[in-house]
Amino acid sequence: QTDAADRRLDRILAGKWGIPVMLLLLGLVLWLTIVGANYPSAWLSAGFSHLQGWLSLLLETIHTPHWLHGLLIDGIYNVLTCVIAVMLPPMAIFFPLFTLLEDFGYLPRVAFHLDKPFQRACACGKQGLTMCMGFGCNAAGVTGCRIIDSPRERLMAAATNGFVPCNGRFPTLISLISLFVAGALPAPFNSFAGAALLTLLIVLSVLMTFAACSLLSKTILRGVPSSFTLELPPYRRPQIGKVIVRSIFDRTLFVLGRAAAVAAPAGLIIWITANIKLNGTSIFSYCSDFLDPIARLFGMDGVILTAFILGFPANETVVPIMLMGYLADSSISQTDGAALHSLLTANGWDVGTAICVIIFMLFHWPCSTTLITVKKETGSMKWTLIAALLPTVAGLILCFAVSHIFALI
Repeated sequence: QTDAADRRLDRILAGKWGIPVMLLLLGLVLWLTIVGANYPSAWLSAGFSHLQGWLSLLLETIHTPHWLHGLLIDGIYNVLTCVIAVMLPPMAIFFPLFTLLEDFGYLPRVAFHLDKPFQRACACGKQGLTMCMGFGCNAAGVTGCRIIDSPRERLMAAATNGFVPCNGRFPTLISLISLFVAGALPAPFNSFAGAALLTLLIVLSVLMTFAACSLLSKTILRGVPSSFTLELPPYRRPQIGKVIVRSIFDRTLFVLGRAAAVAAPAGLIIWITANIKLNGTSIFSYCSDFLDPIARLFGMDGVILTAFILGFPANETVVPIMLMGYLADSSISQTDGAALHSLLTANGWDVGTAICVIIFMLFHWPCSTTLITVKKETGSMKWTLIAALLPTVAGLILCFAVSHIFALI
């Protein structure tokens, strides 16, 4: 009876309707994430803002020097709490839903559908599994490439895993889509439009992965794709309690802890660069002014490009760095969506700028942890550089095209 039920499900999930169903499931997960994360993010932001007032009052009471107050509150505290408020709600929703699909036995069916496209790109079908792992963390996806037997295809999978967005990029993608694209539509259409656009972006990242694999297979990694037997496991009833606990502790809190460990020292460094001035101009401003002409070619500005560079340790810190660069007092205030939209538009952002930042957030160099993992797994600095350059070049080309299209409109 169980086998018969599995076969009936596979006619839908692994048959000719498998890909449309896969896209619908992905869209549903993203829609639930977008809708469900808005309110908790606002509550966390308000709570951290309230706590900031108490901490500032405490530091003033004990006569803390002004520079130390700025370092602790405007630097470390605000960057750290901004990362938590932005990251925690989407991850707390996305990871359990993703883990439920994994526990149900659905992810091998996704790999089954991705097998033929990877074969056409002269890559291994197992790369579909490592790519799915990359949606959680690109470093985990690179480590997962060990399941690929062929050294050539293992290199290809490790070098292209950064094309799919990890959990550190999702909060920024969701925020910018909600503010500049879906936000222009009335409720409830805005949430559906946001989920649909994010789904299209993920599909684009998968297509770019195929294109990158095809490019590598025709240049420096020529060869014939290897075959493998993919055994589809039986469906099973998800153990919801265990799934929620495992996804929260093993994924959400683990990733959040890693981001917080990076965000705190990053906040310190960013505050220092924004407040140490040479001839009346901060070091941060010197960097952003220097990069501004280059960034303008790709529809962005110097502050945005500086934020991406300084956010190399963790993608989660890119938006807080942008805010610090834009705010005149060199601090990050806990803001809601409307205030954030006003701040960005006041600094020259429009829909074209937002789309370019979304594209570059989707396609740019992987974080430091991922590149260190690539170096460890491949044992080659050459392939580490390739893993960094491939998505970056793709992102710059797309941003250049989009910015010039908007310039013509």
